[in-house]
Amino acid sequence: MFIQTETTPNPATLKFLPGREVMPQGTADFPDAESGKRSPLATRLFGVPEVERVFFGGDFITVTKRDDVDWRHLKPAILGAIMEHFTRSVPLFDSEAEAEAEQVYEGEQADIVREIKELIETRVRPAVAADGGDIIFKGFDGGSGTVFLHLQGACSGCPSSAITLKNGIENMLRHYVPEVSAVEAV
Repeated sequence: MFIQTETTPNPATLKFLPGREVMPQGTADFPDAESGKRSPLATRLFGVPEVERVFFGGDFITVTKRDDVDWRHLKPAILGAIMEHFTRSVPLFDSEAEAEAEQVYEGEQADIVREIKELIETRVRPAVAADGGDIIFKGFDGGSGTVFLHLQGACSGCPSSAITLKNGIENMLRHYVPEVSAVEAV
């Protein structure tokens, strides 16, 4: 098994490409070892003491390390954990996680939210996934025009994420959806 690695805009995060599907649909973000306990692969990766965050995408895994550790010392242990997981054909999750309840919007606000979600799905998420992360719609406040987004994977804690959020995503959403006035990370 050959696992490729790619850098991300976040210097503390590397993208690992095992050459096969990781998540059949959706993504999974593990901001700490406790949240990773439902996944044997995340548990194995958090077993490397310097690992701070793990994220699964469709065909990649991103791992965020502590700042005081060099990737040259950490990469072999991470590659070994990923290789062992896939060669043993262990399931990615011990059990399915409960889906988070999604807020329901009605009337004109439902149309606005549908348009926002479509733009995020078709224009934002593919670009962010290429950098080893994901952005999830979390809500829209019609009164203030604020869209709330959750940054995951390499995007979480990335030095350039605030710029991407404000200059890229906010400007695009404001252009296509006049009711949007701001975008905030949650």
